[in-house]
Amino acid sequence: MPNTYTQIFIHIVFAVRGRDSMIRPEHKEEIHKYITGIVQKRDHKLIAINSMPDHVHILIGYDPKKGLSELVRDIKAGSSKFINDSKWLKTKFFWQEGYGAFSYSRSQLDNVIRYIEDQEKHHEKKDFRAEYLDMLEKFSVDYDPKYLFEWINEMA
Repeated sequence: MPNTYTQIFIHIVFAVRGRDSMIRPEHKEEIHKYITGIVQKRDHKLIAINSMPDHVHILIGYDPKKGLSELVRDIKAGSSKFINDSKWLKTKFFWQEGYGAFSYSRSQLDNVIRYIEDQEKHHEKKDFRAEYLDMLEKFSVDYDPKYLFEWINEMA
């Protein structure tokens, strides 16, 4: 639509299935580049990305003409295929169902970027479960705990 202008920033978070530690440090950069390509190909702007062995954080400039759930689906499907085709793992790689998406204003971007870049330092003090639950609480997101990620210590 002509004369439509937006500025929307979304922080996306999702985990490896079962929260297994499958994202190895030596492969992070390649995975991040691949995900960046998917985001850009879908006409969004990647602002920051970082991953831990069991989850990923992505900050994008979001184009509302495209669906967010479709973007996340494409990121997960494309990056899973990339990781599996690369044969880095002895088992098949999968992302868990679901994701978190949180919006920020331009004035908050520097803090969010720093937060994403400092994931390794941040997780010395807090695990992903606590981090994710804190984000849901901070943004007052209603959730049913039975539909949250499969936590490793709850799997039988």
